Amino acid sequence: MRSKLSLLTFLLIVSGFCYAQEEEPTVPTVVTDSVPKIRENEVVVINDSVALKKTEREFKPLAPSKAAFYSALVPGLGQVYNKKYWKVPLVYGAIGGSIYAYTWNNDNYQSFRTAFKRRLAGFTDDEYYDINNDNLPGDPPDLDQDDLEYQQERFQSDRDLWLVVAIGMYALNIVDANVDAHLKQFNIDDDLSIDFEPYFDLNQVTNSPNYGMALIIKF
Repeated sequence: MRSKLSLLTFLLIVSGFCYAQEEEPTVPTVVTDSVPKIRENEVVVINDSVALKKTEREFKPLAPSKAAFYSALVPGLGQVYNKKYWKVPLVYGAIGGSIYAYTWNNDNYQSFRTAFKRRLAGFTDDEYYDINNDNLPGDPPDLDQDDLEYQQERFQSDRDLWLVVAIGMYALNIVDANVDAHLKQFNIDDDLSIDFEPYFDLNQVTNSPNYGMALIIKF
């Protein structure tokens, strides 16, 4: 009888232990942060504001060639293509002023050349023989042949110089349009900056202060 009670007690203890093992364990509380979990095969797109900003600028490889061609065809048209409208008056002022100076010197050259040729032929009816119309018969001319030759050569030299200047202004107009179109292809962000800051340093040998400026480039 005592052995049966002992066996029954043992069975009750074992069954209670097994029941405890079968109970569902307590699930610990997991604290999740605000970052959502990424599921498998899920595509995550991260928007980079800097990258988007840089890609907004459209790259046009043919823009410099077009700007140069337009300025060669019509001076100032390449600047309009680059939207640098304020440069158009400068282009026409430089080229137009050079052409005007060339024309003025050429007219004077032709005038003195004609008078010089007529003076060599023995005529005295040119406009430089009696400029103020106050010469008496037998008076020497106001400008003799040497004067006419000198003025002719002077205006010829100035005319040729202004011709070179006009051609140079025309070429500069083309180069300016081409360079402006090239520069527009570069991406310049607000992150790029150049600044100057003063600095102070103490000389360890002489124990005297050194002052200066530091160039700081941020990018």
